[in-house]
Amino acid sequence: MSPSNPPVPVVSYARISADLRRDEHGVQDQHRVNRKTAERYGWTVVHEFTDNDKSAAKEGVVRDDFEAMLRALRAGKLPNGTPVQGIVILAADRLARRPGDYERFVEAITFQDGRVFADARGAQDLYSEDVESMGLLGAVISRMEVRKMQRRMRRSHRSRAELGVPSGGPRPFGWKPDRLTLETKEADLIRQAARDFLSGRSLHSIVREWQEAGAKTSLGNDWTVQSLKVALRNPRMCGLRELNGELVRDADGNPIRGQWATILTDEEWEAIRAVFDSRKGYFIGRDMKIMKPHQPDYRDPTYLLAGILRCGRIKPDGTPCNAPLRTNRKKNAKHHAYTCLSKAEGGCGGTSRRGDLVDEYVSEAVLAKLEEAAFTASAGESSWGREGELEEVKTRLDELTRQWNAGNISNDLFFKLAPGLEQEIARLRAEAASFVASVELRQARADTDVAEIRRRWHLPEKEGGFPISTKRAYIKEALHAMIVHPIGRGQKVFNPDLLEPIWRED
Repeated sequence: MSPSNPPVPVVSYARISADLRRDEHGVQDQHRVNRKTAERYGWTVVHEFTDNDKSAAKEGVVRDDFEAMLRALRAGKLPNGTPVQGIVILAADRLARRPGDYERFVEAITFQDGRVFADARGAQDLYSEDVESMGLLGAVISRMEVRKMQRRMRRSHRSRAELGVPSGGPRPFGWKPDRLTLETKEADLIRQAARDFLSGRSLHSIVREWQEAGAKTSLGNDWTVQSLKVALRNPRMCGLRELNGELVRDADGNPIRGQWATILTDEEWEAIRAVFDSRKGYFIGRDMKIMKPHQPDYRDPTYLLAGILRCGRIKPDGTPCNAPLRTNRKKNAKHHAYTCLSKAEGGCGGTSRRGDLVDEYVSEAVLAKLEEAAFTASAGESSWGREGELEEVKTRLDELTRQWNAGNISNDLFFKLAPGLEQEIARLRAEAASFVASVELRQARADTDVAEIRRRWHLPEKEGGFPISTKRAYIKEALHAMIVHPIGRGQKVFNPDLLEPIWRED
């Protein structure tokens, strides 16, 4: 190619819907073919746009590089100013499987004259109405095929679910490749995580422990809070199956049991789901009011007593402030502080206390309670006390379902009443499971040397110490709250007498 006739600058676009090996081999193979195609025509690839593991057929899927490629074609240049005069792809279905996307592509590439386009079969003139029409027809046919395939897959999933047969896809964590038999070590991890979570431990601390122990997902990836949450919420854990967010049921409305071995009981799984559903992604403020949503990177409280301390300052009307104390830490400060919310936020802004000293005092108070066997005194308490209420609600739902199956009540009435009863059953089961988890936790503490608890309390987590969420679980089980009374003017010395614990009854 002579300097007076430089190669035409084009971009390469590659896409694959499912990268099961997670190594991008599919899209890299496409780019390799695209470069050879460009060389055949004397073009040179100046940039590669890649959408790996992204469908071109599903609604709501945003292909970031596809959108960036359209902008570059329309502008005739990349963001860094490099000219772009065309595009090379492997095949039309890599580019678009929805007519609207194909039309946007044609509008972008033909926005200026002289653009080139080719796939592995050869170059095409998109300025020709016949070529454009054939491409659009191909996108329509592709969309129709995708819809037929999706319908077949939905029918297949429904049929397998109704038969209790395991679904396909990657091996679920906790089961062997047959998806029926338990993988003992993994199943034990899930069971312990469920017990810890229902006892008050956070997913974040559980995941951190798994990561340090080298535990991996069934695909060999590191565990994250989100992946553990998905695993625990999966109804497969207790032998059930869900399609489109609803449990698969038989003609009588009963959940269909799968053929695989279970890791959790129905009650444990429903309790976990109820805990997740109750959070809804928001902070809970005073009087259980819904506050601001969690930040995307929200984690457990960094400080031990966040949300547990309450302001004891008396307001002008004679009532206590009772606002929760927030945590502040000034830049370069050696310790944090607990301070009352401002008046604009519902507090009084008049109470503040050095955080590390309060943490130490409350920790010692809770440990003293352990040493006094306050927890073990109630370890023998094994009766929840609301079993009758749960059975009554279940009976009402069974009777409602029987009447509906017999045709004695309308669909409208059944589907109006059934969800409320199901939610009440889930709530009561969650309460029962939480009670059982609490009893087990107390019994475990009764069997544990208190000196060992004290030792782990003060150790760093990396050296075997308790995570902060476990400490908070101990504290919350011992205390309703800790009232922080204001100090007098000019007082600097920490006075533990101004901290008033509100203990839970034994």
